[in-house]
Amino acid sequence: MSADTALAAPRGHQFINRGSSIGLLLVALPVLLLAWLIVYPIFSAVVGTIFVRGPDGATDLTFASYSFFFTDGYSLANLWMTLWTTAICGILLLMIGFPIALYLRFSQGRLVAYVQALAIFPMFVPSIILAYALIRTIGPNGTVDLLLNAVGLPKLRTPYMTPWGPVIGLVWDNLPLTVLMLTAGLSAVSNSAVEAARDVGASPLRVFVSIILPRMGNSLLVTASFAVLGIFSAFTLPYVLGPASPEMMGPFMQRTFADMNDPLNAMTQAVITFGFCLVFGIFYIRTIARNREARP
Repeated sequence: MSADTALAAPRGHQFINRGSSIGLLLVALPVLLLAWLIVYPIFSAVVGTIFVRGPDGATDLTFASYSFFFTDGYSLANLWMTLWTTAICGILLLMIGFPIALYLRFSQGRLVAYVQALAIFPMFVPSIILAYALIRTIGPNGTVDLLLNAVGLPKLRTPYMTPWGPVIGLVWDNLPLTVLMLTAGLSAVSNSAVEAARDVGASPLRVFVSIILPRMGNSLLVTASFAVLGIFSAFTLPYVLGPASPEMMGPFMQRTFADMNDPLNAMTQAVITFGFCLVFGIFYIRTIARNREARP
């Protein structure tokens, strides 16, 4: 081994160590912000709901607030309302977003650009503006009612202030991200594979089932996880468009904390909401980890 080679090795190790230190410094600030803004409040909420100070001033370990939540009919009705809305919105988002993503991925022409612009447009509309627009359109005496009345047709039952009000708003609000993520996932499907299947006489349905869908499993899981996390914790659209009872967990927590002045039960509801979101977050993390392991 020459002297130059012997000297090059330590320099290479120094370069690697220096690069590792810079990488750690770059991620230190985001990690600290994550710990301060997310991890610490969650830990504080969990501790604050199980270690409760009693009338005598002593702090006792108790699960009374959780027992109350899971035995209270109104609280369970709100939880079920949230789960139902999340499931319906997730299914509708995939049913609407997948065909749009397929069209954007495998179609060409000027119309594709217009369809993409319309699909992404709700991303730039604030939720409160969207809620106001839906009220003016499908609410009582809204545009739909006025048009039906103008042609002599009876009024339709408005979804405003019903469980379907938040569903319409949340689907509209989350559709752009769903389309973008599904379109990105479809980039893993090569045009050559689709064209080869068509050349041997495969029908469009066969191409979708045998070629496209197997390559979209991870993308569908990631998209569903993001949609569920956003919908389950939504506040503005359920608060403005939804019914007063039962209500989703976001408005329920706000009303419990502000209107009823009950921070303990509000924190309990927040912890339970986080627990449900954590399940879908774990699905997302496992999907990302599998994708990294599958890479050569």
